[in-house]
Amino acid sequence: MAERFPEHIALAPDPSTQRSRDGRTLIGGSPLRLLRLTDAGARAAERVLAGDEVPTTGAEAIVARSLLDAGMAHPRPQVVPDLSVSVVVPVRDDPAGVATLLDALGTHAEVVVVDDGSADPGALHAVVAGRAAVLRHERSLGPGAARNTGWRAAAGDVIAFLDADVTPVGGWLPSLLGHLADPRVGMVAPRVRSRPGPTGRERYERHRSPLDLGPAEARVVPRGRVSYVPSAALVCRRDVLEQLSGFDPDLRVGEDVDLVWRAIEAGWDVRYEPASIVEHRPRETWRALLRQRGAYGSAAAPLDRRHAGAVAPVDLNAWSLGAWALAVAGGRRGMVAGAGVAVGSSLGLVPRLRGRADEPVAAALRLGGLGTLHAGTWLGRSVWRAWLPLALVASVRSRRARRATAVAAVVPALLDRRAARGEERVALDPLRWTLLHATDQAAYCAGVWLGVVRERRIGALRPRLSGIPRLGEMSDHQRSRG
Repeated sequence: MAERFPEHIALAPDPSTQRSRDGRTLIGGSPLRLLRLTDAGARAAERVLAGDEVPTTGAEAIVARSLLDAGMAHPRPQVVPDLSVSVVVPVRDDPAGVATLLDALGTHAEVVVVDDGSADPGALHAVVAGRAAVLRHERSLGPGAARNTGWRAAAGDVIAFLDADVTPVGGWLPSLLGHLADPRVGMVAPRVRSRPGPTGRERYERHRSPLDLGPAEARVVPRGRVSYVPSAALVCRRDVLEQLSGFDPDLRVGEDVDLVWRAIEAGWDVRYEPASIVEHRPRETWRALLRQRGAYGSAAAPLDRRHAGAVAPVDLNAWSLGAWALAVAGGRRGMVAGAGVAVGSSLGLVPRLRGRADEPVAAALRLGGLGTLHAGTWLGRSVWRAWLPLALVASVRSRRARRATAVAAVVPALLDRRAARGEERVALDPLRWTLLHATDQAAYCAGVWLGVVRERRIGALRPRLSGIPRLGEMSDHQRSRG
């Protein structure tokens, strides 16, 4: 794999990125880290973060790569590479979906539809009608195996996987292909939005589809802001698929997460580009929606077997955990003690920020406080997504446990509703939204526990803990891959 930039590159800063007054220290990214720069690096960073197109040699190239690897900035592709693209569509018993998808694709150069054991293969052939090649599995082998059959039969330099229940919005592909001008980017995914509809189920899924990773672009990294991308719509270099032997056919659910993480482990970059949008058909019933959530949860334990620790329900430092444990279990005195632990652990960042941040104490308190709040929200989500059976047992015997379990249902739900309102109106009142949100999370949790029992592996329930809060640190003479 070539280790070089295209001839020129333009970047835009991530909203989390902060610069010191002298420009020599940057804090931000996902996961949070600190980047120290020389004077030359600071001047280069100023140009890069201003959005200037910069050459790919010298200080600008080093700083640009460091910012990309840290998630402190994101690329603004200037050219679309000349790469042939094949579309691969795995499908089982959904000829109408395939017809809608082919209409949206128009006269794309090559489309390969893989019939994964449909009960009525004739119906699928009728809607394809010469618009695509059709390959068939006589019995269902799963979506991963179907995608493998498709990409191996396709001829393109790039494979665009699209499920039969999605419809790309016009102009979706060029903005994805632009990222492949950087030879280190092996995969890029669009935003997958649930189509709007009039029912409460459709309105809820419009804002809470597990396929929708939000409006913020990101470098995909495990335990980052965007930790995976779904194969409902995923663009991959053929080189990546050949290197990794494609999807793991033994995984019926989570095969896309596994492929993305293996690509990252192999040294490829994976990008999430929400400027490109693909719409997903909502589930037809509440039962189907909750069954889907449970199926996604059941993938956690098999993924933990393949990528130990990457699917932990929370990843936080022990001090944050201690602060929240005291606040929940200790009543008023516990809340005071928890606040003291949070402040004390935040001040532990001061030595690392002194001489690097303009106001190290204020910066430490801000970063530590935000980290503690984030940890609390994350813990609350995990109660309903991973630990609900334990929380319910504790609630039988403890009023504080009942109160904490209720708060863990309400606060994350309302935070998600507030975030959704930032994009468009949420046509569900807060009470109904919270009830649906809790049911959604409980269904996912049921799947997690089912997977744990099947795999006899509890890593999907075990939190990841670290010690005193610390910032990862990079210099502008370091690359994240050597």
